[in-house]
Amino acid sequence: MSHQEIEIEFKNMLTFDEFTSLCSAFKVKSEDFFSQENHYFDTPTFALKDKGCALRVRKKGESFTLTLKQPAAEGLLETHQSVSEEEFVSMKEGHIGIIEGTISSILMAELGVDPSKTLYFGSLKTNRVELPYKNGLLVLDESNYMETSDFEVEFEVNNYAEGEKSFHELLTSYGIPLRETKNKIVRFYEAKAYTLTTEGDSK
Repeated sequence: MSHQEIEIEFKNMLTFDEFTSLCSAFKVKSEDFFSQENHYFDTPTFALKDKGCALRVRKKGESFTLTLKQPAAEGLLETHQSVSEEEFVSMKEGHIGIIEGTISSILMAELGVDPSKTLYFGSLKTNRVELPYKNGLLVLDESNYMETSDFEVEFEVNNYAEGEKSFHELLTSYGIPLRETKNKIVRFYEAKAYTLTTEGDSK
């Protein structure tokens, strides 16, 4: 089972103090947070990353969803496909590449990527809270990966111009500077590359 949607979201990195300030302002309690894990896949030469795409399996509760993100005119085109835990484990352990289905067909036909050549690169765990806010969804994230942590706010909307205006007003009202913010998968790969480099230097 699969489906597609356009994702329009604005995001901004936060300091720990900014993160806790927003949690306080929106009356977020510790029990409001839930955890999810992103598990990232690409080819050995990062063919998907080079095309501005991302491929992940998200574990949320007991469900596993394979998602391919591709650039769109506004935002990202997301293709989601439900997978079983057994299928996820097989992909992670490199037994089958990406399983057959809508996403493997897109990889081959549209992106020229052989789904059997994909590799598992690692995971990022997020503690998240979601809040309705001005015709959109406000998300506060604490992410942990490669022995590091970071904090960010995201705003998911249907209308780009309206969402951008509301998001900038939110940051301004709480004295948070607008920061260039990379996607989680980019931050993960940069941290992984840094870790591999430092490990190599220490040998």
